[in-house]
Amino acid sequence: MTESMRAVVIREPGGPEVLELREVPIPLTAPGEIRVRVATSGVNRADLLQRRGGHPAPPGCPQDIPGMEFAGTVDQVGEGVTRWRPGDRVMGIIGGGGYAELVVTREDAAVRVPAAMGAEEAGAIPEVFMTAFDAVVLQEGLQAGETLLVHAVGSGVGTAGLQLGRAFGARVVGTSRSPDKLRKAEGLRLDHPVLGDGRWPERVLEITGGDGADVILDLVGGPYLAGNQKVLATGGRHIVVGVTGGPRTEVDLRALMTRRAHIRGTVLRVRPVEEKIALMEAFERRALALFDTGVLRPVVDRVLPAEDAAEAHRLLEANATFGKVLLRW
Repeated sequence: MTESMRAVVIREPGGPEVLELREVPIPLTAPGEIRVRVATSGVNRADLLQRRGGHPAPPGCPQDIPGMEFAGTVDQVGEGVTRWRPGDRVMGIIGGGGYAELVVTREDAAVRVPAAMGAEEAGAIPEVFMTAFDAVVLQEGLQAGETLLVHAVGSGVGTAGLQLGRAFGARVVGTSRSPDKLRKAEGLRLDHPVLGDGRWPERVLEITGGDGADVILDLVGGPYLAGNQKVLATGGRHIVVGVTGGPRTEVDLRALMTRRAHIRGTVLRVRPVEEKIALMEAFERRALALFDTGVLRPVVDRVLPAEDAAEAHRLLEANATFGKVLLRW
């Protein structure tokens, strides 16, 4: 093993051009940790914010190497590790440092790669599917027969939320400003595609017979809040996972009061590692087997070589992708 590895490093805060492929020291395993040779690293919007100088990695994680998820093969196990052996295929979420050939994580912070899936494709699972599962299933308690509204349904978390909603027996309505992304989402069994123009709330109410959505998975934020309050069902649950449209707007508290509804915000990256591990364990129990049967599948827009990380960021910033962009090592 050489003493260095390749990693994508943020030279300084700025645009995609500040991402550089460099040689950096390899990470070492402590007791209870595993080291993984990465096949693919998922690219997420939080990486864009970190590159610009916002949304820093949690303490203890590399501050200049972005990346919150990985899939690959166990390369080394630390003292006391019993769950994994070298050669096992694993995937997981981490606080940072995922854009690298090797990552280190606690042994209980990784889950197996589905048996029929390549490690490269599996890189599109951890962050988006665990985020959507946590938001829709664990926090908002989506039930069979309910209506789930997914905004930005063509995004990574959006395509995951759509599939999870169908898998758990919900009717899924999805919005996007792109007709092409809506057509692709129908290929993932989206029940009702809705163009995200100024009339989307009226269309959602038409689809639901005036009842509205029981759960809203919101990846847009501020500009859609007024519409969300119009379409939220009595007792409805609105969870904000992303604010690509902006974080600020006005809230009509009467609408929440009369509907006996709630709005919740959530973020995964900054949570303590114990909470992330609890999420992974729940995901492993309740959702991971659905990849083995084909009920769930990762949606990969494209896989780029690691040296093209800047191009991957440009694609996300331009909203030019459907599903995940991965970096290959």
